[in-house]
Amino acid sequence: MYGMFEDEDDVFMGSPKSKFMDVVFNANNDVVRYELEKFIDKYAAMELMLEKHGSEDIDTEVKNFGYMNQQDVDMKAKSLYIELMGTILSQSE
Repeated sequence: MYGMFEDEDDVFMGSPKSKFMDVVFNANNDVVRYELEKFIDKYAAMELMLEKHGSEDIDTEVKNFGYMNQQDVDMKAKSLYIELMGTILSQSE
């Protein structure tokens, strides 16, 4: 999957993030709202999981983790943009 992101302008005619933004602003509004609600619910659950495992300052921990694992975080973000974009597009048709 890494090779897919090496030259993102050739594969997507833009980055996964820019293509995601195009999809979000042009897709069926109800589908986008539903998928964003699911995403926020998932994010809330992950924050609660961190809190239950003793994390007090989640924002600082996430920033530190991101800094220490920047390349992996970037790759995961690109993958998530593509995944969510695909989900929205498949429901908008």
